[in-house]
Order: sequence, then C-alpha cells, then structure tokens
Amino acid sequence: MKFRDGMWLPIEGMRTEYAEDIYTITRRPDGRALSLLCPTKHVRSRGHTLNLATVTLDIEAIFDGVISVEATHWFGAADAGPHFDLFPAGKPLDGASISVSDKGTTLSSGSLSATVHPDQHTFDVCFHATDGSMQLTSLLNRSVGFAYSPAPSSPMQLTDMRNFKHYMFTQTTLSVGETVHGLGERFGAFNKVGQSVTLWNADGGTSSDQAYKNVSFWLSSRGYGVFIDTPDKVELEIGSERSCRVQTSVEGQHLKWYLIYGPSPKDILYKYAILTGRAGKIPSWSFGLWLSTSFTTDYDEETVNSFLEGMKARDIPVEVFHYDCFWLKAFHWCDFVFDAERFPDPESMLSRIKTTGLVKKVCVWTNPYLGQASPVFKMAAEKGYLLRRKNGDVWQTDLWQAGMGLIDFTNPEAVEWFVGCMKRLFDTGVDSIKTDFGERIPTEDVQWHDKSINPRKMHNYYAFLYNKIVYEALQNRYGNGEAVLFARASSAGSQRFPLQWGGDCESTPEAMAESLRGGLSLGLCGFSFWSVDIGGFEGCPPPWIYKRWVALGLLCSHSRLHGSNSYRVPWTVDNDDQSEQGCTKTLAKWTALKARLMPYLYSQAAAAIAGGLPLSIRAMCLEFPEDPTSWFLDRQFMIGSSLLAAPIFEEGGRVEFYLPEGRWTNFFTGEVKSGPRWFKETHDFDTLPLYVRENTVLVLGKECQKRTVYDYTSDVQVRLYHTSKGAKAHLVDSDGNSRGTLEVGAENAIIGRNLLNGDSEVFVISG
Repeated sequence: MKFRDGMWLPIEGMRTEYAEDIYTITRRPDGRALSLLCPTKHVRSRGHTLNLATVTLDIEAIFDGVISVEATHWFGAADAGPHFDLFPAGKPLDGASISVSDKGTTLSSGSLSATVHPDQHTFDVCFHATDGSMQLTSLLNRSVGFAYSPAPSSPMQLTDMRNFKHYMFTQTTLSVGETVHGLGERFGAFNKVGQSVTLWNADGGTSSDQAYKNVSFWLSSRGYGVFIDTPDKVELEIGSERSCRVQTSVEGQHLKWYLIYGPSPKDILYKYAILTGRAGKIPSWSFGLWLSTSFTTDYDEETVNSFLEGMKARDIPVEVFHYDCFWLKAFHWCDFVFDAERFPDPESMLSRIKTTGLVKKVCVWTNPYLGQASPVFKMAAEKGYLLRRKNGDVWQTDLWQAGMGLIDFTNPEAVEWFVGCMKRLFDTGVDSIKTDFGERIPTEDVQWHDKSINPRKMHNYYAFLYNKIVYEALQNRYGNGEAVLFARASSAGSQRFPLQWGGDCESTPEAMAESLRGGLSLGLCGFSFWSVDIGGFEGCPPPWIYKRWVALGLLCSHSRLHGSNSYRVPWTVDNDDQSEQGCTKTLAKWTALKARLMPYLYSQAAAAIAGGLPLSIRAMCLEFPEDPTSWFLDRQFMIGSSLLAAPIFEEGGRVEFYLPEGRWTNFFTGEVKSGPRWFKETHDFDTLPLYVRENTVLVLGKECQKRTVYDYTSDVQVRLYHTSKGAKAHLVDSDGNSRGTLEVGAENAIIGRNLLNGDSEVFVISG
C-alpha cells in the first residue's frame, strides 16, 4: 500500500503522520529493551507537547543476533489473535546490554545492535553489527508512522473511528545494490526490489502476483532478514514507493517485526527457524516417485491398477500412489468417505496394491470444506463444526462445492471430529494426506467459535492450523519420523509440517520457470521440502515439456506426477514411445538417478532440517553469498550443499548456467569446468547440467538401485571430487539415524571405511 504521491505529497484521501522526534528514551528494568516516545512534530517547547500524536517505538533484544521493533500508536487497541506460534522449541536466553556514548544509546543483543541517534530532533535508529563491521539498515526521518483513510478534516472526527481505517507503517533503508528475497512462494522476479507485495493467501495459480504461501519473512543480500510478526494482511513496498526503502504496513494500531542478523544467509535462516520452527523429520520413502490419478480424470480401481502395473512393467518404481479428489463422491467434498460406486471396498483395495508390491504407501486428497449434499453436512452444522455468519447462519458458498461450509478449527470439538475422520482413513490404509486448499478463508460477516479471533488475521493463519492438525494426526498414528503431508497453503511456521508443493501451474516452459522461482523464494523462508506438479497441472504437456519437467521434478526434494484433466503416466503422453529419449525411458532414468542419490539426499535432508534450510530447491545465494551473481540466479539451484542443477526450458536442449568460483565436475561425464563464469550446453532428455562442487565426498547407491529405501551404507559408491584432507560426508541410514562420518585423509585415504558394508567402492573422480 502506498501512502505518498512521490516524495512530497500524500496520496489523495490519505493522511499520514510521521515520528519526527525521539523525545524520551526509557530503559526497561531488565536491561533488554528501550522504549522511544516519538512525537509526530518537533517538540521545541512545552507547548508543542499539546494536541500532538506520538508513536511509541519499542526495541527489544530477543536473543543473539535478533532484535524486535514494535511501533504503536494507541496502546488501548486490542491486539486480537491469532498470533504466530513462536519459539516452538524454546526461547534462547542470551545476554543483552545498553550503553550510552557520543554516538547515542545502543541496545546490543549479542552480535546485533541498534543505536538511537543522540540528537532528539534527528530521527535515526541504526541497526548494525555490534563489532562495527557492518551497517545493516536504518529507520530514518519519515520512516515510522501511521495513516488514516479517508483523511480526516478535523481531529474531532477521530473520536469515532468506525468510518476510518488506521494503518501502521515502517520504512527500513535499502542500500545501493541491495536485493530482497523470500516472502513466501512468489512466482515473479526472484529479486523483489521494485515490487509491491501483498501477503494474503489466494488460489491464484502460479502465473500472477498472488501466492498460496505468503510468508512474512524476507532475506536481504546485506546480511540480515526481517520477520513481520503478524498473520494479518501485510503490504510491502520494496523500493516501489521510495526506491531506497522497504515499507511495511498493516491495518491496526501495532506493527511488530524482528531484525535477524546473519551475517551469512544460512545464519539468518538458522535464527529464523528458532523463531518460527524447523521442518519435522520426513520419511525416506517419501523421496520416491509419487503417482497421482490427476484431478478430474475418470478412474476406478481398475484404472489405478493399470497405472501401477504399467509402471512396474516399465521398471519405474512408484513409492506413493495418490488418489485425488474423486475418491470422494461428487458434491460431497470433503466428507472423507470413499465413493462406494467406484470403490466399494477401499480397505481391501488399498491392501491389495500394497501387498502385491505395486506401491509402498497411499495418499488421499482432502480439503477443509464440506459440501451440503453430503449427509455429514447437517450433523456438522448442527454441532457447530462449521464457521458461522454473525447472524448465526452457517457461512456457505457455491464456489468450489455447492453450498459448502468451512471447518471451524477454533472449535476444539470440530478439531476432534476432523481428527477422527483422519483416523478412519488411516484405518482404511491411508498413509499420507494431501491437504489441498485453505486459501479462500472469508473475513467479512463471519464469527469464529473462538470469539476473540480477528477474522482478517485468521485468513492466512487458517492454513497453519489446518496443516498442523492433520500433521499431528499423522504423527500420532505413524510416529514423528513417518508423518508427511502434501500441502498447498501455508503461512509463517508451516515449514514445521512438511511437505509443500507449488500449486496449479500450466504445462508450459514459462510455468516451469515460474514454479522454480516459487520454490526458490519459499526455500529462503525456511521451508526445507518442496515439490511441483511434474508435467504441469493445467493442460496436456507435449512430450518435450513432460520430459524436461521430469528432470526438474526428480531433482526436487519430492517428486509427484500430477495433472488436471489428463493422466501423467508416461505412455499416455507420447503414445508409448519406447525409444531411449521417449517419456518412459526418460522417467525411468531420472527416477533411478534419484534413488542412487538417496544416501546423499537423506544425509543432506537432516542437515537442512537442523539449519532451517531448503534441501532442494536451494537458492545459489545460500551457498555462495559472497558472489554477487548468486543473488540473481533464478534458473538453477543447489541440491543440498554440493550438487548444482540447471533445468532446461527449451525443446532443443539449449541451456545457459553459471558456475561460481571453484572446480565443478559434470556428474554424467566427469568433465571439469572452473568458475566463476557462464557456460552454454545442449542436452538430450536424460541429462542436464548437474555439477558436483569441489571438495565433495559424494555417497551414492549402485547403478542398479531403483528404490529410495535401502541400506545407505551398504554396496555404495563413494566418489571423491577434487577433495583435500578433511573433506567429509555424514552417513545416515534409511530411518535417518546417524551412522558416522567418512573423512578424507592423506592421499585421498578414507577414514571411516569400516562404516561401509557389502561391496562398497571408493572412486577418485578428480584429484
């Protein structure tokens, strides 16, 4: 939201007030916070204190490298929930200090400090490294304030606020060359400078400025991040109102955010994970290929069996089979009852496809809505399980399902009923849940069961509740390391409930690139695991797009074939072309490659969880923050810390990519290239630029390995890529348990070979 017309004028119909002075600085008794009383005009005499608004700026040391800033106009305004669930693993207890010098009053929180300018009439709060090595950002003149809409013509009008909207805003400075990234799964330009961004969950596909996953966190190339502590609608002008500032605004009387100092982006995400949480441990079977029925296709048990038997005959193992919407009866979504006409005995059906070895696990599609055609609707409405209007009616809409209602997750009894529905699915043989939708949450004329809830804040927060409830139900049934979702909507903290996928994309190369940008941005918000609809959701992909998307999708942390009104088994895409470059052989090769990578991937997954990092898709800037080019790369990514991949978006296989400083080895050919520089290559469908970073100890399954779950320490290949003494690889088993560390000693000798079993081999690829 913009408040000004250029630098000088207010926007018509808007009145803004800015903090001009820092009149008093009050220390909190525990020495961890400063409270700044900031009049909206310069106070040069006692008379100037009358008929004058103030903004209070509270600055608090949270833990090492993290400081919070809260701007408030009127303290009497209620700060209704819901509120983000912060510090889920506990809050660190770090020291803080306050000092005064000729430079001003400084609050320090370990490595990060905030210094308030000593001159009362100079509004300047500078955030900097405590050791003085780096100035991060500042709040300068006309950077903190509030706004009214419409503009009042007299102060007396504001004694009745019912006809006015009130906004709080702050503006942090942008330095020359600084870039901004994150803010959820955003499909536009990777660098957000110059953009207006609204954090408001919406079902808008992947080709607009809307997003399913709006996360109120952004990462700066200058060594800091900002987490905005509200699930409310947040509007950001990122160098788009004032080109040298990031403006954050929210409706209400309070605005709180945390500034997180790295200095490296990995350090920032680690600290952000302390605030909002890190991903749960995810099972190794989930890394295998997921096959879906697709959305509106016509299918029954016979169709499902034909898909799975066809994949087995083509030597493409399917780890998870997913039943999308029409496992349910039409108009009944989502009452959790299999359509009896298509699936008369679902428990036996699911048992058969597992015991025959066609598939290991089963996933079903759900959403938090309930169509009124279902007999369950009347019961849920009578018991108060559905969201109501202010007059007591059940809130209903015909958008999506006729007369549908929305589950009210603020009602404990509704949650208990919903979890009971999950348990019955688990009893039937369901192992995982696709938690679709959860974005179109109404905010007007609604009354939640918890009457303290602010409906506007509930809009984004609903996704967190929805996924938390389902994820914890899975944990309670299958164990903490076996729970896995396939979620679409998210907000800050939802990374705790993996995994997420990128939503409805078209079957085009442009949509591939959009999806990749979305994954990169979401990963920079602490989401460790992410997937995409291989082949694109909307439309029927031509064979070349399907195959290029297969390569991208199998290098994501998780891989699912899914579409809208057409199947995604490979033989339906290219008339069962059996050539080496056909869809079937291409899918088989990339599926097998991912299986071989599992010892590396699952070890890197543990590290990603611990650090609050994305596994894949990982933005280049996380690994190479000192390389300025890395902050602009949005057509390539890292898989963990050691593999670089560049998807191909052209039928002919031409691709341009960037290798940072160092020696890089082509995974497929062994060719070595040195960076930093750009390269061009041309590939068939069974390869792409996949390069191994120097000083990498890469543990792989043997070439015959096709499944993702096996012994990651037995019959493996250990490849040494330009390694020096001290290079390491951490070993885990398929349950995620640590098995020790391989380390390179003198002359490429491997310390810890006793950890390897069976016919394991060591190869010096380059040295």
